Amino acid sequence: MPVDLAPVVAATARWLSHAYPSPWPGAFSAALVELQARQAVTVAAWLRYPTAIDAELLTIAGPGGADRLDWVGGLTVDSPPDTELAWRAWVDEVVASWAANLLTDPLLSAHAVAALARRTSGAGLPTRFRRLLDPDEQDRRASALLRHPDLVEPVADLHRVGLLDMLSESPHAAPAADAATRAAGH
Repeated sequence: MPVDLAPVVAATARWLSHAYPSPWPGAFSAALVELQARQAVTVAAWLRYPTAIDAELLTIAGPGGADRLDWVGGLTVDSPPDTELAWRAWVDEVVASWAANLLTDPLLSAHAVAALARRTSGAGLPTRFRRLLDPDEQDRRASALLRHPDLVEPVADLHRVGLLDMLSESPHAAPAADAATRAAGH
């Protein structure tokens, strides 16, 4: 993963895991939700920003933040100090939407990881994304909300068409990074 995508991956995975937490108490269940969200967000980010130039444009323009996702997902955010909210500026709406689609559709996630493998000659990618592609019983129980199609539908639906279009293109075609759209928060 380009280093420039690390803040976006971390923030977007954090948003997803906070928006759709584990219904089971405990740090282990929370960690399983975070791991699955992070794997889905990583795949989505690599698909959305496949080149170093794409990642650099994202760094310049910014990903847009979590405000619209909060609204679409029906979430309310408490008002902690600004320093505790700084991570929210790095949430990428498109990446979150794509990740939500991957988490709720096993065939789509397998297709997305295969597309990445074709782009990068990454034969080990399915193993690296095991919790996304082949979650075990503990993973599924912990992520019941995160992987529930009806619950994540409002977020998944935002940019589903773009994900499907991108996956139907040539395996080496890179989606264009639309910096103006991201900067405007759309």
